[in-house]
Amino acid sequence: MVRSDDKYSCHGVVRVQCTNRKRKGADVFLRGRFAHFSHILTHMGMDCFKAYDIRGRVPDELNPDIAYRIGRAYAEFIHPADVVVGRDIRHSGRELSIALVKGLVDAGVVVHDIGICGTEEVYFSAFSGQMGGGIMITASHNPADYNGMKLVRERSMPVSGDSGLDRIRELAEKNDFKRSSAKGKVLGLHHRDEYCKHLLGYVDPKRLKPLKVVVNAGNGCAGPVIDMLEEHLPFSFIKVNHEPDGNFPNGIPNPLLPENRSATSDAVKKQKADLGIAWDGDFDRCFLFDERGRFIEGYYIVGLLAKAILAKNPGARIVHDPRLTWNTIDIVKKSGGIPVESKTGHAFIKERMRAEDAAYGGEMSAHHYFRDFAYCDSGMIPCLLVAEIMSISGKALSELVAERIAMFPSSGEINRKLADPSAAISRVENAFIRDAVMTDYTDGLSMEFQEWRFNLRSSNTEPVVRLNVESRGNDALMRAMTFDILSILDSFV
Repeated sequence: MVRSDDKYSCHGVVRVQCTNRKRKGADVFLRGRFAHFSHILTHMGMDCFKAYDIRGRVPDELNPDIAYRIGRAYAEFIHPADVVVGRDIRHSGRELSIALVKGLVDAGVVVHDIGICGTEEVYFSAFSGQMGGGIMITASHNPADYNGMKLVRERSMPVSGDSGLDRIRELAEKNDFKRSSAKGKVLGLHHRDEYCKHLLGYVDPKRLKPLKVVVNAGNGCAGPVIDMLEEHLPFSFIKVNHEPDGNFPNGIPNPLLPENRSATSDAVKKQKADLGIAWDGDFDRCFLFDERGRFIEGYYIVGLLAKAILAKNPGARIVHDPRLTWNTIDIVKKSGGIPVESKTGHAFIKERMRAEDAAYGGEMSAHHYFRDFAYCDSGMIPCLLVAEIMSISGKALSELVAERIAMFPSSGEINRKLADPSAAISRVENAFIRDAVMTDYTDGLSMEFQEWRFNLRSSNTEPVVRLNVESRGNDALMRAMTFDILSILDSFV
């Protein structure tokens, strides 16, 4: 047996020999860092492990020594022959990537390093290249001093708490790894041409109209992919915050927050664009704005895409999360499909989609999953599909969703940071239990009434509770009940 801190905790240099073309003849040095962080780890746990991914503040919760251990633990648990590794544009990503790759190589794994990319590019490279797994280094929409990892195995199957992530954590904490009989190596991988071709396969480019589209990459990883797609599309792109920049000069890209939407909205109105699109940092989520610059809740995009997918896959199963459901269920049933509810979270949605062989899955948080994309989420495919729907129908995005918004008005997700989330949720349940026609605990607390429903759940990634309320065509009722629930929650702030 060999302990990673015995071998690499030193005051000298840890050297990683890289064999890909870009780094050929160059050594990467991690000077003295393993000694420092190994000392820290003897006094702390690995709190960066969450329910379905790894995420924490750098360097207190995630650092090169932890990244090295994760690489060794992942290899020991998954036993992959080869793994794709990518990272977003956060400055800490390179250092974490070097350490992670070192751990994989020491375990005998062949690593295909695709460098700075979006999360879905790791997914694509893993399943299209028939790799043994993939690891994306990203903290998505978290603050700049955070980073994390999303892990998949063969065929880009997710690794979550109940499918191996807890075991990887145990191995990383134990830090007592088997000696590998062979040394791995690092190779490059040119994936973008095939990736771009795959994305374009979801639409018929000949049917696309010359739309004017505002695209806001948020200084994240989406810009280079947009530039590649632009060569094959008839759209006129107005690019906002386009260049990747780990300093996030225009703020952390998270358009789910209302305060982060003005740049896209204003550009749409100023340029008189047909559509606005904004992405988070690793572009596994996309957010849409209509021709008036109005943000369209992801809930209604799920319904729009479900209908389009069912037109191409009659009778298919469609997976949705339990936060807001009535609109999706209504559309899926009217379109001849079968709605299937799943627990919230990318790993849970993907696992349920595989079990059901669902054609599409959607979350109101703007994650969209596709069977032909190995059941993984993509922030690029939904944009192309919505543009195709607009082109074929001749309707503006506002027209496409207006009827559904009126039929099922919703609050959108409202977050509250509470001192005692479980007590608050119990208080809400007790306040409404007498009139409920259905109570469900699949994911937090869901309660349905004759004309309205709500879901209240604790976040898996942040210390907050999240509330979603909807009604059957009664906006005033939805707002009134949202106010009543928030009044209870605010007493726990």
